[in-house]
Amino acid sequence: MPSRTSLPRRRLGRVPLVPAALAATLVTGALVVAGLNGEPAASAAATVPSSSGTAPAPSASRAGQWRTTPVPVAKGDLTAIAALGDKQAWAVGYRLKSATALEAVALRWDGTSWTQESTLPANSFPQALAVRSANDIWTVGSASAHWDGSSWTTHQLAPDPGGRVVPDAVTTTSDGKAWTVGRAMNRSVKDGVPAIQSWDGKSWHRQSLPDVGKGELSSVTAVAPDDIWAVGTAYAADASSSQTVLLLHWDGTAWKRSTAPGPQESHNWLGGVTAFAADDVWAVGGSTSDGAERPYAVHWNGTAWTAAKTPDVADGRLRAVGRTRHGELWAVGGKGAASVALRWNGPKKQWDPASAPGLVVRGFTTVPHSADLWAAGIAEHGDLVPAITRLTG
Repeated sequence: MPSRTSLPRRRLGRVPLVPAALAATLVTGALVVAGLNGEPAASAAATVPSSSGTAPAPSASRAGQWRTTPVPVAKGDLTAIAALGDKQAWAVGYRLKSATALEAVALRWDGTSWTQESTLPANSFPQALAVRSANDIWTVGSASAHWDGSSWTTHQLAPDPGGRVVPDAVTTTSDGKAWTVGRAMNRSVKDGVPAIQSWDGKSWHRQSLPDVGKGELSSVTAVAPDDIWAVGTAYAADASSSQTVLLLHWDGTAWKRSTAPGPQESHNWLGGVTAFAADDVWAVGGSTSDGAERPYAVHWNGTAWTAAKTPDVADGRLRAVGRTRHGELWAVGGKGAASVALRWNGPKKQWDPASAPGLVVRGFTTVPHSADLWAAGIAEHGDLVPAITRLTG
């Protein structure tokens, strides 16, 4: 476990896990090969609010195990997954064609199997996915790309004075806009600054943010066009490795910083956020104190953020959170092949350990109107073997 003076700066960003021979290619594609972070990544689940509010889940863990579903990619990396229903889900990632070549792909679930629906534009390097409909899908990575049901179109992000824009998450709103969050950087991640851009139907526009210093945003979720949350990490201005939670809120006019509680004398960060209503928003990540990592979760009740009790799980960093049709609230993540899943225990008001996805988690989604869960990433064993697992209700 890392010490307090040697914490990795990239806890939760999504970058391809590829052989060293491809590192130079990916850097020139506006991504930094720094290993696995952990959003969900954010998925389409984060863009579909629920009108039911916070529904307490039963205290017992759901029976059953995550099961692997075959994918049409033998070697590579799946970075994000999103679902519209039991028979409509998408995943994006990469196929490793050779030691120096990648092919970005989009897979589709039809209720029975995963097939390759399309190949993404060259150098798109998708890291996050937002699905509004089968004919309206966004991915972001080194650039952004939009699927209209028949083809992908690349849209360049707006310039940023902070440097090259590297998005980590994307969401859509009911007014037809898309929002992407990440960082702008010139040299390295630790020198980056948070970055947010919005799509107005024609082009991307840089958003003015409060001065939070160095940092990055890892996830974004929308309740409404004038109620959006972005979460991530702020870095200390000095040479220390201190990290603090970064929470930004859009009220339709401006982005403002919000504060979140957390363990004192520790390093805290957020990697995933999902909104179910204006007064029901969850954000998850990790906290490190004295070299020990544990999950970290906070909840917004419309007035303030409060910390939720989490278990002492080794390498229990969290990257995504979502709720099923039955009101079950799940959070997933992990470090490397040590995946972790937590389930909200409503009666006890705490997160409890649950059945883990069993892969290197890169993406996670609930399924609207279903109790199912999907996780995408890389198999625990083998050399860059893409994997998708499913937990059925």
